[in-house]
Amino acid sequence: MLTTAEKVDARRYCGYGMFGQQALPANGYRFSTAYGTLEYKLNNMLTEEEAVFRTVYLANLALLETDIPGVRENLDTDQAAVWTHNKNELRDRADLFSYYRREMCKFFGIPPGPGLGDGGGIRLVV
Repeated sequence: MLTTAEKVDARRYCGYGMFGQQALPANGYRFSTAYGTLEYKLNNMLTEEEAVFRTVYLANLALLETDIPGVRENLDTDQAAVWTHNKNELRDRADLFSYYRREMCKFFGIPPGPGLGDGGGIRLVV
């Protein structure tokens, strides 16, 4: 059985907002089919699925998430001796983090939530 903290992280990493303890008006992402599917799966995982979720997704996503702010330590160095800073490090780390988040959504069988966006490309709203 997942802890409340693990469920909070799962929702957040999948791009869905807080569950909260109070009822909301019947609108928004919380009443979408995908959000309901995510909640159902979080509460009904097999033991083996929980193991995959914890070791492959939660552990790695936590590390990747903390790596992004860590980039600030290298922002002042452009070149030192033979070492040259990757000027795209922040973007690369953020992209890797988003990639793992999307992979976790695939594991759950749901589309990425509004907080994760559509994955790039052009989006037309008519």
